[in-house]
Amino acid sequence: MDHVGARLRVARTDAAVTLTQMAARTNYSKSHLCNVELGKRPATPDLVLAYERVLGDSVNRRGALALAAAVVVPTAVAELIQHGFAAAIGPRRHVDDWMAQAEAYGEDYMSLGAAELQGRLAADLVVLQQELDSPHLWGVAARLMTVHGKTLPSNDGGRGGIRSYEMAAIAADRAGDLDTRVWVRGRAALALAYEGAHLPVAARLAEQAVELSDRPSLGRLNALTAQANVAAFRGDTAGSLSKLDGARRLFDTVGSAEQISDFAVPQWRFHTFESMLLSRLGHPGAVAAQEAADRTRPVTLPRFATHIELHRGLMMASAGDAAGGLGYARRALDRLPPERHSLSLRLMLAEVERAAGAAT
Repeated sequence: MDHVGARLRVARTDAAVTLTQMAARTNYSKSHLCNVELGKRPATPDLVLAYERVLGDSVNRRGALALAAAVVVPTAVAELIQHGFAAAIGPRRHVDDWMAQAEAYGEDYMSLGAAELQGRLAADLVVLQQELDSPHLWGVAARLMTVHGKTLPSNDGGRGGIRSYEMAAIAADRAGDLDTRVWVRGRAALALAYEGAHLPVAARLAEQAVELSDRPSLGRLNALTAQANVAAFRGDTAGSLSKLDGARRLFDTVGSAEQISDFAVPQWRFHTFESMLLSRLGHPGAVAAQEAADRTRPVTLPRFATHIELHRGLMMASAGDAAGGLGYARRALDRLPPERHSLSLRLMLAEVERAAGAAT
């Protein structure tokens, strides 16, 4: 039996938390948690931290969860150290190789789950730290740090996504490339605003991106879309829709032909951004955005199809059908294999749960 899973089960039962309750509070499916506790699936650091956040001081964490985390984390750290030393002993990568690697991660982000991508990306960042001797490499590091931040909890002290976004902005500044400086800030702002997380940080990063340059770019597009979401959360519907209109006009100029990359904003992805915002606002245009996203999205991206399904659940819950919307959203997430889940999806489900609670 997997010792980590067993200790997680002990910690949960000692706290008198049922598996159903744990699934609802962590936004992992009940079947996935059951398989982890039985040792049929590995316990990732992200899942261990989710148990710790739920159970808190209600269990003896030194005797249960801390030991479980101690099994997971040192192994990951050891792999990072070994990877870094192996790279230091071998030949340095050429800047073109690093740029190609960054493009590959941009594609991988769209199809791989956070747990699968996070460790590999972290290992490459450890290597890249040793080779930052040119503006081009600082630019690569800035983009990779932004992607890495999206695989982490938004704020977990020095280990969280916000810290990664802040360091990415510094790296972009050192690169000295204006487009990179704008993109990093705009993308980080949109990642937070799309998830409804840490809105003051999202607003600050978006404002920085917009003020850096008024030149049409994907970074500015991301920043305007982030500002639209921030306005929506602040109750400024008119301002939110105005920002969205500006983003639409900009998309007509800078929208991407490339379909599968975190560094691109093709038609299907912009429709996904629209769908999230309009669903939050309860705007009737959300239905058209959802249908357009489903119609234009590549069939190889089931995780983003689940995004749209959660948007529909959010609309239902916000319209007063609390049970129907929440059930719809949970079933949609359960249909997606757990290894394809992302932090964004779990945060979206939490937002549906809040909307359902407000409707009851």
